Formats: sequence, structure tokens, C-alpha cells
Amino acid sequence: MLICKVLKPLVSTNRIADFQHKHLQVVLDGSTQKVAVDAVGAIPGDWVICVGSSAAREAAGSKSYPSDLTIVGIIDHWDPDAAKEMAAGNPAANPAKPPGGAG
Repeated sequence: MLICKVLKPLVSTNRIADFQHKHLQVVLDGSTQKVAVDAVGAIPGDWVICVGSSAAREAAGSKSYPSDLTIVGIIDHWDPDAAKEMAAGNPAANPAKPPGGAG
């Protein structure tokens, strides 16, 4: 699974029949823009959970669906800066655990 940010919708009116009329979004994965099928109704600015590979096809509706990336959830709250600090080993960036180890 990936955490991505929705940048904007992508409109493609000429599609193969198997692509149906699913909504597409341009998402940002780090510094890379990707196209994802939107199964949940995300809007630009939303932080979302995306799945890839066969999970993306199933989440889009069928194992034969032509998708490499599908949005499966909208994150209620995500602070990417705090997540980067936590990954770098800065315990003060963890809002769930107060400084000093209590809690």
C-alpha cells in the first residue's frame, strides 16, 4: 500500500471498453506523478491509501480490470512532515506519545 496525495482529476473520454467509466486521479507518490483509479471519491488535496498490482485490479472491480494503482481509502488526518521526522528517528514527532515516554 502507498500513501499518496491527490493532485487533480484526469479526464479521458476515449478509452478501451474494459476501462468503463471509472474516475481517474493524478496522485503524487513522493516526487512521482501517477494515475490511479478512484474507487472512493477522493478530491484534490486529499491524502489517500492506494494499492497496486492485482489488489488494484480487484479494488477497481475485477481481476481483469486494467489498473496498476487504485485509491481505496481517504486518510482522515496525515501530516507528511511528522511522518518524515518519525522515519528519521525523531521521537518528538510522534503526536500519540508525549515527550518523556509517558503514555
